[in-house]
Amino acid sequence: MYNFDLPVVEFTEEQNNFRQEVRAFLQKEKDKGTYETRCDSWLNGFNPEFSRKLGEKGWIGITWPKKYGGAERSAIDRYIVIEELLAAGAPVAGHWIADRQSGPLLLRFGTEEQKNFYLPKIAKGECYFAIGMSEPNSGSDLASVSTRAEKTDGGWILNGSKTWTSGAHHAHYMIVLCRTRPKDPNNRHAGLSQLIVDLSAPGVSIRPIKYLTGAAHFNEVFFENVFVPDENLVGQEGNGWKQNMAELAYERSGPERILSTFPLLEELIQELKKEKDLPRLTESMKLVAELNSLRQMSVGVAQYLEEGKDVAITAALIKDMGTKFEKYVAELTRLLVNRKPSLDSKNRIEKYLAQSILHAPGFTLRGGTTEILRGIVAKGMVAQ
Repeated sequence: MYNFDLPVVEFTEEQNNFRQEVRAFLQKEKDKGTYETRCDSWLNGFNPEFSRKLGEKGWIGITWPKKYGGAERSAIDRYIVIEELLAAGAPVAGHWIADRQSGPLLLRFGTEEQKNFYLPKIAKGECYFAIGMSEPNSGSDLASVSTRAEKTDGGWILNGSKTWTSGAHHAHYMIVLCRTRPKDPNNRHAGLSQLIVDLSAPGVSIRPIKYLTGAAHFNEVFFENVFVPDENLVGQEGNGWKQNMAELAYERSGPERILSTFPLLEELIQELKKEKDLPRLTESMKLVAELNSLRQMSVGVAQYLEEGKDVAITAALIKDMGTKFEKYVAELTRLLVNRKPSLDSKNRIEKYLAQSILHAPGFTLRGGTTEILRGIVAKGMVAQ
């Protein structure tokens, strides 16, 4: 059986001081009016100016080598930055995917030319990436993708489509999982590759999938005879499945899987404190206890990433538990306070509640559905 064992991480004095530095920066920028707090800010908070400011602080690509624009700091330092950004509801959607997974994927599998070209731009907060995995007829079954790339002189001709592509309407590039060989009935994972696609290239079209709020975040992306040069192949041709699984481990393990509704939780507690409603305040503390447990697990994964360990199964489990928790924050808030959710309200709890309720359907979809995640965990436990 799989041994679910995560380290207990104690933050050092230096790390706690760094947290205060990040917190002070965020408060200063909020006071200046650079941003306003919102729930689910890592997906709907697009602010190029703020991304560039984080780049200037050295907080994007913070763990990467300095020669690629990074700061060579630890995964725990990165966790602190990410946690504070999410807790503040800061607008980080622009650079989020590039920092979280596209950059690390290129660091691990990319060519030296790719690292030198893309990573410094990402670290400056000036280059955004989108994820090209899910397809209309594939869902979370990535092995069934049908987007294909055929070899031609000097590159590939790409045809197909992707869906649920977060932030593609803002992104400059997308790393596309596609077929570069015919399907093998005996090995569904064979013949897949990853290509970096310039989203401004001829033949690329992007169509938004709007939230209930009316905001555009998810997209459908279509490729019609798009030329992708040879130098945009990531890693080895045919090794796309292995590379993609490594990318998903980065995607599922971070604090964004537990903190999307944190501004609402914080406002709920403040509201109940003002009302001096001890029974309902006690009920809300159950959320705090659950969040603390999930946080300890998530920090443990960050420590394992620092040590270069495989976190795929653990990350899937935390993502499953975390996104259920995020939805429950909104559900319990609705029951505990007599407030009408409204996106236009000047009352913070009403606004955050509306944001959380309307965005909640996506929580257990993005990064892999609950059913897929539980399948990964189950198979991993048996395999061990």
